[in-house]
Amino acid sequence: MEIDPQTPIVQPGHTYASVTDQISSHVLRRPTSFGWYIGFGVALLLAGVYAAMLVALFLQGVGIWGINQPVGWGFAIVNFVWWIGIGHAGTFISAVLLLFRARWRTSINRFAEAMTLVALVNAGLLPLIHLGRPWLFYYLIPYPNTMGLWPQFRSPLVWDMVAVTTYLIVSLLFWYMGLIPDMATLRDRAQGEWARRIYGALSLGWVGSAFHWRRYEMAYYLMAALATPLVVSVHSIVGMDFAYGVVPGWHATISPPFFVVGAIFSGFAMVMVLAIPLRYFYKLEAFITNRHLDNMGRFLLGTGLVVGFGYLIEIFAGWYSDGVYEESVVLDRFLGPYAWMYYGMLAANVLIPQLLWSRRVRRSPPALFFIALAVLAGMWLERFVI
Repeated sequence: MEIDPQTPIVQPGHTYASVTDQISSHVLRRPTSFGWYIGFGVALLLAGVYAAMLVALFLQGVGIWGINQPVGWGFAIVNFVWWIGIGHAGTFISAVLLLFRARWRTSINRFAEAMTLVALVNAGLLPLIHLGRPWLFYYLIPYPNTMGLWPQFRSPLVWDMVAVTTYLIVSLLFWYMGLIPDMATLRDRAQGEWARRIYGALSLGWVGSAFHWRRYEMAYYLMAALATPLVVSVHSIVGMDFAYGVVPGWHATISPPFFVVGAIFSGFAMVMVLAIPLRYFYKLEAFITNRHLDNMGRFLLGTGLVVGFGYLIEIFAGWYSDGVYEESVVLDRFLGPYAWMYYGMLAANVLIPQLLWSRRVRRSPPALFFIALAVLAGMWLERFVI
């Protein structure tokens, strides 16, 4: 496991061997608890509900989402932007913080990367479902069909197809590359023959020699340098989905950077929502320390301030444009039928994160957990309001 001796992420007296034994024991020797089966059952039940809803959607059509002639996008795109934003934190923590030598990332980067993959899979499904005829999704792939016709490259759906697919492939490779030494560790400590075979195959013959580490670090940093621009480019393309249109309230150059910061904001909130329960149930307080919680709280506060600045720019742009349609969009958000959602968005994304100025709040797991939940709800409301 990646441990930096200069970073106090374990309690005094722990050695590398004891740290490795404790972490690997959760995978190899910890029995499956009854609570895990309950959680798995709930997740399976929700997956069944999701499948039933998809069947109803395909039978009745996407009109049940509120999509009609003037409304081209519905809940599918709202949830797509929300999920793709969550997926950014894993790459940010793994790649960007790695390049900046932020060693505190090593205790949270593995499940943050896994969260990225799960979020990307969820996000990638939603535009396909939004098509109404998802079995024709390959029309979005940039290749000439038998009639010699290429996809419509001015369509945001084609942009999203290319961006999300590229992001998923790079994130998957980066996640697996980081796991190679860990797979070798589990291989050496596994008790069963099949477990050793599986972990041995996944470790790709890793023996931990100086030669292996030198090549590994070179490839890992190159992958991080490749993944870092994706943090900016992928969600910038999602922001351009809106900025490209002439719809009042969307047609603004601030959309790409605003979406990128919002993505990191919601992504760090999801990392905290996952890290705090894992820290409690698996007794990982010695590895996910108060310092990690404090750093994540600082990132959440900083990105939240930038998101709040983006809201002010939206209001200023509507006023400065001196256009009746742009001004009406701003007024409708404050006084229209969905004003309560706009105020809820401001409260969750701007006001509540201000509690993170307090060091005591940043180091309080329950407080951080509920602030992160509020941010996730607020960012979904933001996508809906947009």
